[in-house]
Amino acid sequence: MIVKKHNFETIMNIRSLLLGFIALMLVSCGGSNKRDPLEGLREGKGGINYGGVFHTNEVEYLRSLYPPNIGEVIGFRIASQCYEGLVRFSTKDLSITPCIAESWDIDSTATKYTFYIRKGVYFQDDECFEKGKGREVTAKDIKWCFDKICESDPLNQGFWVFKDRVVGANEYFQSTVDKDPLEGGVEGIKVIDEYTLEIRLEKSFASFLGVLGTQYGYIYPIEALDNYGIDLNTRKCVGTGPFILKELSVDENVILVRNENYWGKDEFGNQLPYLDAIKFSFIKELQSEFFEFVKGNLEFTYLPILIRDQVVDENMNLKGSYDRFNISKAAAMVIQYYGFQHQHELFKNKLIRQAFNYAVDRDKIVKHTLKGDGIPAFSGIVPPAFTDYNIESVKGYNYDPDKAKKLLSEAGYPNGEGFPKVTLQLNSGGSKNFYVAEAIKKMLEDNLNINIGYRLLPMAQHYENVENGKCNFWRAGWLADYPDPENFLTLLYGPHVPKDPTMNSYVNSVRYQSAKFDSIFNQALQTIDKDKRYQLYSMADQVAMNDAAIMPLFYEERYRLTHKHVQNFNINAQDFRDYKVVYFKQDKEQLADR
Repeated sequence: MIVKKHNFETIMNIRSLLLGFIALMLVSCGGSNKRDPLEGLREGKGGINYGGVFHTNEVEYLRSLYPPNIGEVIGFRIASQCYEGLVRFSTKDLSITPCIAESWDIDSTATKYTFYIRKGVYFQDDECFEKGKGREVTAKDIKWCFDKICESDPLNQGFWVFKDRVVGANEYFQSTVDKDPLEGGVEGIKVIDEYTLEIRLEKSFASFLGVLGTQYGYIYPIEALDNYGIDLNTRKCVGTGPFILKELSVDENVILVRNENYWGKDEFGNQLPYLDAIKFSFIKELQSEFFEFVKGNLEFTYLPILIRDQVVDENMNLKGSYDRFNISKAAAMVIQYYGFQHQHELFKNKLIRQAFNYAVDRDKIVKHTLKGDGIPAFSGIVPPAFTDYNIESVKGYNYDPDKAKKLLSEAGYPNGEGFPKVTLQLNSGGSKNFYVAEAIKKMLEDNLNINIGYRLLPMAQHYENVENGKCNFWRAGWLADYPDPENFLTLLYGPHVPKDPTMNSYVNSVRYQSAKFDSIFNQALQTIDKDKRYQLYSMADQVAMNDAAIMPLFYEERYRLTHKHVQNFNINAQDFRDYKVVYFKQDKEQLADR
């Protein structure tokens, strides 16, 4: 069939030139910086400064702030400043470091973990407590939160982290389904004393500490849930973290303020955090966000692809007046892909999924649509940010339109005849997703002679449809919850798919099921030796690619611009941000300019 198309690359070039011209005008004129982020700073020990408001932006509004229900990165970035878990990730190298647990022991079988709870960690002051004063955290609080993760609840998306892993987790979950919760909660989560917690696993799991560092391991008090209920989902946070939720205006801003009673201190004895507040805005376009950054209204931004050539040269050095900023780069633990609903009559056919994969020119998408901002996903679901993972051993899909046509014909649709119209669903927010969708739509229509439509939805509704199986072909992306290839492969693990097709399938949203994949993946989960485990991961990855379980598109790289007054703001592959150690300080260049 023939459909009318516009010259996409021409439009992209014109738009890029216009935006680049505006950006250059902003820089040459110095913008209209009406605030001084260095005003009122207070000197601390060791050369740090207290004070300042860190301004940052998200292009979509948050979906949830309730730890068991946080399934997207925006809610996580906000909630991770208010909540903490037993462990956390280092922003320097993503290693596991102590948090609420000051230490832990692991037995010789790697199935029993004993955590020693830090004394003097208090929940933030809040009206849910007697006299509004936060109380000390004990092992009972952690046991209660982890039991909640193993309960059947529409707001609980985190059961998968303990399912089939923690002793008694499955049994307790089923008892809550049956409305008859087992007394004592999850058998394998045991309070030894006020400051000691024991967790027993069914079998060894090398990434268990990483799982506990995710949002599903965050600790919050029973008083908050009892008092606020559903408001914990979108309007309240009561944790132990360095920042307190002060203000929330839907689609406008979220303001976090310094927790004056935070337990943490730095190496010089300064109480953390250093910043007075963090303000999140929700400007919907990356280009607009960039312009606000240039004007001094945001502390950092990621470099938009449409104006990249105006900002940096081919070696990623900042051009002209842009050299008044700092630039940093990180390979991201992120994959952008399109999902197929495997329980749908059309996409349960592997030949069709393979045809779609061969019909897409990933190299062209990265070079022309993304202007080089990414790495073509010619391998599997695991991105190349894992240095010890042999991504080259996993063979994905190169561009082969003839093979795509042949596969579609074998599936019963020669030259696309009789193929039903397919609707591609994608979330609003961020023009990059739309530009990529335009390019892919054109390739599928040109190469397969089929008709592709669009459905653009707000992010929350988009993911609700995806998880509930209400769409068949959609845009998706995954940022690692913790730094292990397992966190990507688990998206395709069969046991995550509910038996009832009408039920939510949060993790394995494509509802892919393969006995061969599951067998290899399970073997990897029990393998402690990292090299052997990674080899098994790549084998499972290859099985999924042979089945065309998803359509991998590109792996992300990130180029971040920051103002030079921002200190100790590390960039990492997981984009994990720890604002409690960030501070503002005038550097020598700024002093010379004043």
